Amino acid sequence: MAAQQAADAVKDGVQAVADGVQSLTTGDNSANAPEAGKLLDEVTGEYISKTELKKRQKQREKEKIKAEKEATRKPPPPPKRKAGGEQEDESQLNPNQYFEIRSRAIKRMKETQSPNPYPHKFHVNYDLRNLEKEYGHLKKGDLVRDKQISIGCRIYNIRTAGENLRFYEVAVDGAETQIMATNLENTSSVSFGDQHDHLRRGDIIGVVGFPGKTSPKREDNPGELSIFAQEVKLLAPCLHQIPSEHYGFKDQEERYRNRHLDLIMNKSTVETFKARAKITRYIRNYFDNNGFYELETPMLLKSAGGATARPFWTEHNELKMTLALRIATELPLKQLVVGGIHKVYELGRQFRNEGIDLTHNPEFSTCEYYEAFADVYDVMNRTEDLVEGLVKYVCGSLETTFTTQTGETYNVNWAKPWKRVEMIPALEEACGEKFPPGDEMHTQETNDFLKRMLEKTGVECTPPMTNARMLDKLVGEFIEEKCINPTFITGHPQMMSPLAKYHRSNPGLCERFEAFVCKKEIVNAYTELNDPFDQRLRFEEQARQKAQGDDEAQVLDEGFLTALEYGLPPTGGWGMGIDRMVMFLTNNYSIKEVLTFPFMKDEVQQPRKVTAAEEVGVEPAPVQEVGHH
Repeated sequence: MAAQQAADAVKDGVQAVADGVQSLTTGDNSANAPEAGKLLDEVTGEYISKTELKKRQKQREKEKIKAEKEATRKPPPPPKRKAGGEQEDESQLNPNQYFEIRSRAIKRMKETQSPNPYPHKFHVNYDLRNLEKEYGHLKKGDLVRDKQISIGCRIYNIRTAGENLRFYEVAVDGAETQIMATNLENTSSVSFGDQHDHLRRGDIIGVVGFPGKTSPKREDNPGELSIFAQEVKLLAPCLHQIPSEHYGFKDQEERYRNRHLDLIMNKSTVETFKARAKITRYIRNYFDNNGFYELETPMLLKSAGGATARPFWTEHNELKMTLALRIATELPLKQLVVGGIHKVYELGRQFRNEGIDLTHNPEFSTCEYYEAFADVYDVMNRTEDLVEGLVKYVCGSLETTFTTQTGETYNVNWAKPWKRVEMIPALEEACGEKFPPGDEMHTQETNDFLKRMLEKTGVECTPPMTNARMLDKLVGEFIEEKCINPTFITGHPQMMSPLAKYHRSNPGLCERFEAFVCKKEIVNAYTELNDPFDQRLRFEEQARQKAQGDDEAQVLDEGFLTALEYGLPPTGGWGMGIDRMVMFLTNNYSIKEVLTFPFMKDEVQQPRKVTAAEEVGVEPAPVQEVGHH
């Protein structure tokens, strides 16, 4: 049977070849000709049986119906995203990832201006600090719709409750409140989602709305005083993650190096600097109201005088001069008194190239005043008067508290009169020996005596061991350490005070005082030396001390001596450390806490941070080619 099938296949093949040859020679195209009993499939062009054609047609009809149903069917909705979910996802990013994503989002907003993330202006008509005072009486659910207020503020926290409700915890100028934003209250032409979906913690926003108190469902919840937003506008986006409320921003080094973030996160820092502003304002007002003139003196000098300190030096390129940054304002201010401005003061910065510790910074602020026809005793009275009024103005009381780094707490009473301590008698009592008289304090014999006192008492003094330095160390150990309430230390030897006038009744001493509080100096004052001959001798003695290695000794200033030769009237002068006063009145033991930008040593050198503009590819050029002049 297999042989028969093979033979038939051969026969059929031969016939097919013959038919093909006939077709080629005759030109007859009969390949598509209908066979008997076959029907044409118009879709494929084939001739097939009637049964097969019906089968195909039915299948095609089914597919057509199915396609029509698929075309009319609505696509399934995307998974519903929880309102605020994007912010929650972003909280899991590391700082660099967050910065990159936020920067690119803000770049897109800048390109589309939908919205403009950096608008030019937002009108503010309300001080948020008055909200509690003016509307704190509202009851649960009360709304004051007829009072439209407009504020600018920073977002500290965002809470969502569905797609059409947002709660923002915001603050500005130390005042905090809640913003409640609902779609129902939205009066802006911008949709609710477009107003709120791009906002993040740290953003600065403008809010237009009305005050009221929320109406929570729980009966025991009295509601929260809030601003019910009708419009919320982004004013300046924050490109970085701000610290969480839970952990805060407490690391001291980071706070000092990133003061902007410290101010954003820590209300106490803001209050410290506001208190500082109040202190300087009060001091200026005090002197202005007492007939003084505030004048400015040079910061760049050929030589730095007026204090015992090491200066910073710099170069003037054009004049090829070596100049010093001032360490005090005393000498030029006294020259103004010589010229006839008999009541003068200056509140400004000084620069000393010395150590950095809890109470010293290379640049710091002082106030110096000079008053003609006054002496050190007048200056004492004015000091008590000024400081007592200052403390009451800033703190509301004359009793304050100060806590040291080690946790010691001092209760300070600033009321006048202040205690007065004579230096030499107090040292004699502490050391149990009689000190040389004042007019022998500069001798070698006194130098030997002071070295013996240091050895006897165990007080250390680093070289150079000049009489002035050794005596100062003893004063620091036995007198300053006892000064908790404001105290005047008086009766300084002349060799410690090259610019102070000699004491009118104690030879070798001078009319000078230092005021101390909590063991720290806040004021230095004296009856000014106005004898040019005596002043030259004092300067020469300072030069000898400098030759012995004391690089803090003062230099001879010929310009100042020339001015004295024209006549300086009897004058009382005074200098106060502003930073120290701020420390005591704000209870901060570190000077870095009261300086807006304290001097910090270099960190380990890190690659330069890429700016936000560079990160997102924005060229930092003026908008619309506006030139800067």
